[in-house]
Amino acid sequence: MSVLVVEDHDDLREMLAVLLESEGFRVWTAANGVEALQRLGESRPSLILLDLMMPVMNGDQFRERQLADPRFCDVPVIFITAAHDGRLRAERLHATAYFQKPVDFDQLLGAVREHALD
Repeated sequence: MSVLVVEDHDDLREMLAVLLESEGFRVWTAANGVEALQRLGESRPSLILLDLMMPVMNGDQFRERQLADPRFCDVPVIFITAAHDGRLRAERLHATAYFQKPVDFDQLLGAVREHALD
């Protein structure tokens, strides 16, 4: 299974990638929504971990584009954010799950395993 990690903070993006790879997932990364859309054009992930507050294209904009694309609209998305209104945004954009930063990595891994498409 594969996961696309979309996170603008380099250290957190790398940490999530290493964590997921150590659990046997293939991982692609992107620093913003534009890069994430490019990655979707290259490969279909089993799950997307998506930050909301990013430069260039934020998570909301990316998710709206993803939902509008029939090739990728069914790929589950887990929001990871420090935004105070993250839960409402996750509900509005039909996120599979939502985590407030700082993230509990054990809980996040459980959600990734539960929701990743085979």
